[in-house]
Amino acid sequence: MTVIEAKVHRSSARNAKMAFILTAVIVGLLAAVVAASYWHPIVSLFVGALIGVPTGAVVWVLVRVWPVIRLLWWWSLETVLAVLLLTAWVQLANHTPTLVTLLVVALVVGVPAAIRPVRRQIKAWGWCLIVRHRLRVCFAQFIIANQSGSLPLILWAKPTPVGERVWVYLRPGLSAKDLEGRLDKIAVTCHASTVLIERASENNAAYLRFDIKRREVLTAHVGSPLVDVIDPTAPVSASPLTVPTALDLPDVDAPTITLPTQGKPAKKPATTANGSKPAASSSSVPDDDTSDWI
Repeated sequence: MTVIEAKVHRSSARNAKMAFILTAVIVGLLAAVVAASYWHPIVSLFVGALIGVPTGAVVWVLVRVWPVIRLLWWWSLETVLAVLLLTAWVQLANHTPTLVTLLVVALVVGVPAAIRPVRRQIKAWGWCLIVRHRLRVCFAQFIIANQSGSLPLILWAKPTPVGERVWVYLRPGLSAKDLEGRLDKIAVTCHASTVLIERASENNAAYLRFDIKRREVLTAHVGSPLVDVIDPTAPVSASPLTVPTALDLPDVDAPTITLPTQGKPAKKPATTANGSKPAASSSSVPDDDTSDWI
């Protein structure tokens, strides 16, 4: 069974080597410069080497075992719970008779299983542990990581009324846009209906929040406390629940609108070009005889 992939193993070896060289050289030179003010320069170089090499070795070990540390982080909660349960079982078995031990175990297991709120809380936190591993499977299987093969760091998870909420810190080479097109696959892997991704920090794009939804709570029937406020002895017509639901248009009297009559507008007198009114012509004055002009 492969615990650490070959790509990750080679990358950690290369990074550990570079970290050892850089740390040993930098720390050794700094220590030699400080020591040169007290001893001979040649002695200071030996002192710097004695300080830089062990410091570089410590850094090499930390970088080299980082994949193992990350793997332990993935299983940290399960490991702590297993250690606590095993320790409690050993202490109980060593200090109590067998019958008492079995009775205590039955109570510890049976009482939470019988009480529904406690059982639901235990189930919700159990799903949080499962979802953390399912997300890691998504990242390892079909989500592109960086060239060194380092996967996103799954930080914490807590239950919500509709599912779970998980905080994830992305490594270089991956962004939220790369994950938005794979939400349906993430939902299938987490045994959920839908998955939403949002930024958990306005200042850091690598810090994301996964909202995993596996049930719908808005469709539940919730009792209204307003029913208890209504007086049961009140008549139906006075009840605040009696509201008009329809309107019969024939029963509504349409208002009668009377429009004013429009008469023939009076003819305005014509004006001349200079704005003066022309002289009124009398009907008794005969028209000019144009035959004399010919």
